[in-house]
Amino acid sequence: MKTVLIVDDSAYMRALIKIALTEAGYEVVGEAENGEKALSLARSLNPDMMTLDNILPDMFGIEILQQLIREKTNIRVIMISAVGQDRIVNKVKKMGAYGYIVKPFEPELLVKVVNEVSTQQAISA
Repeated sequence: MKTVLIVDDSAYMRALIKIALTEAGYEVVGEAENGEKALSLARSLNPDMMTLDNILPDMFGIEILQQLIREKTNIRVIMISAVGQDRIVNKVKKMGAYGYIVKPFEPELLVKVVNEVSTQQAISA
């Protein structure tokens, strides 16, 4: 079973994501409401994937993505943000995110993207 870490400062969004992914057969191994906790859990749990909100109280999701890349983790990051401008989406994907979802979204879209990311070949650096 593929494991997922959920990172979002909204308890409602974390619950929505957790329900959708659990019902789709994924194991949610942790939840974080800020960047510091996200990095700590990513290091200790080493999940297969992470859903990552871009705007957190203590740092941007892009900063977390950059740190995970520097640490050479194999975590497949799916960025989730209210900002859906093409240049930002492309920038984040070039940085190493496997997927990008714009809020608000339907749970079915989340599951579709996570399913696609879980079966993608690794991105070569």
